[in-house]
Parts: sequence; structure tokens; C-alpha cells
Amino acid sequence: MVNFQERVLHYPQYCKQFSCGDSLITIFNCPPEARLMKEKFADLWSHENYIFFVLEGKKVWHTADGSYEISEGSCVLVRKGAWILEQFFDIGFCLVLFFIPDQFICETLKSRSAPIHHTGKNYNSVIPIVATETLKSFFVSIYAYFAGTTSPDPSLLELKFRELILNIADNRDNAELLSYFCSIMNEPQAVSLERVMHDNYCFNLKMEQYAALCNRSLSAFKRDFQKQFNSTPGKWLLEKRLQHSMTLLKNTGKTVAEAAFESGFENNSHFSRCFKQRFGLTPMVAKQSMVS
Repeated sequence: MVNFQERVLHYPQYCKQFSCGDSLITIFNCPPEARLMKEKFADLWSHENYIFFVLEGKKVWHTADGSYEISEGSCVLVRKGAWILEQFFDIGFCLVLFFIPDQFICETLKSRSAPIHHTGKNYNSVIPIVATETLKSFFVSIYAYFAGTTSPDPSLLELKFRELILNIADNRDNAELLSYFCSIMNEPQAVSLERVMHDNYCFNLKMEQYAALCNRSLSAFKRDFQKQFNSTPGKWLLEKRLQHSMTLLKNTGKTVAEAAFESGFENNSHFSRCFKQRFGLTPMVAKQSMVS
């Protein structure tokens, strides 16, 4: 899968960029020809959470927990992880985009006089943000920077990133997002690892990419995974993907190819071979037996 942030960095001619440190990047992207991917459906992932406000157009984020149409006026946080982006080539897509590392979020929220609280709920992959007039004014101020001919000083950009997070945190209507922020600050590493794996097992990510999502080196990821799941990541992922594919074949009208793709398998032949080894029958026979 393609790293969304790295792909954005590869195309400065399409996306005007301001950076603050190594990981904080601000993007303004508008013309119809400025497409980061040429396919209708693009497999993407991000090792950082990102927030964006849509000024024009629409796209659909297909995630493990559902599909989200993001259109003009939408303000959302997309949790770090993988998704499939559906694009509409007949219209442009204009947005202001912020990639924000976990550490920066934590440091900013710890500076607040009032703490935020954890509600203990599950979090959707795409979390809507209530766009108050204050928040809309913030995005207008960011737009003004992109209209200029010089880049803002990095220290000013850092203040703008902090302003964004604190602005969102001051609105109690953003309860789901605030709870997610709280989990970033306080969630034990074991819980964080488990959440990342259960949210992303059905995407064809590499081990290094899973490790990055868990904020670990590859060796630390494998070691902690073994302790948490009493299995290697490869064995666990294969079992989860096969069980998911069986569910798709059993309970939906998905074809074998669709079930393979939506379960994280790179090609149909590999999927069919693994499926038969695990269940003793081919995916097609399994699908037909469910229908009859």
C-alpha cells in the first residue's frame, strides 16, 4: 500500500506545502488535474492521524468500519491506518490538510488547564469534527498563508497546529474525538497495539508499516506482538484474514475476488491456496455451499 503522506510530499507541484519539523505538513490542493492517484480506487495508509477541511468536491474513504463520503464543508479527523480512497475524476477536490503526530497531540493537550476525558468507547476510522465559526475562521486564516508568496516561519506554523488542536478540544460537541485524543495520551501500549491490529488486519500492509502504526521499531513490534497475542504477526494476520474472508463469502454477495481483496490478500491464487489449506475446500465451493 502507498503511504499517503509520502505521496503528498512527492507532488509539490499539485500540493503547496508548509512543513513544521519532520512530520507536520500543511497542504492546499485544488485543481481537477491534481490527483495523487490515477486509479478510481487507491489503496492508501498513513502512519499519522490527519485532519482536513474540504472547500470543494468530494471523495469516499472506504475503511474497515464503513464508508464515509467527504464533501464540501466536511471537517474530519482520519485515524492513522489504512483505507481505500474512491475518487471522482469529473470534479476537483480542494482541502486544507494537516498531518499531526501522536506526540505533538499529546504535548499540546497537556498544556491545557482543563484535562480531557476518556469515555471508553470505540472510535470510527473517520471522526467528524464540529466546524464552529471559530474553527472555520481558523481555516480561512490558513488559506491566507497559501495565497501568499512566502512561507510562514516554522515557529508560527507550530502555533497554528497547536491552535487547531486546542480549538477542537475546547468544543465539547467533539466528544468522540476528544476521547480518542485522550486514548492517545493515556492508553497502554498493549491496548494501542491490539487496537491497531484489529482495525487494520484486512489491509495488505507490510510488517514495517504495522510497526510504524504502533509507534515501534520492527523488532519491538514483533516482540510485543508475541507477548500480546501469543503468536507471530504473520500467523495471526493470516488467520484473521481467512476468517474474515469466510464471513464475507457466507454473509454477503461478495465474489471470491472481492472477498480476497477485502481481506487483505494480494492475489487470488495465494488466497485460494491459503483458504483451502485452512478450511479444506476452495473459496468457490465455500461460497456455493453457503448459497445452497
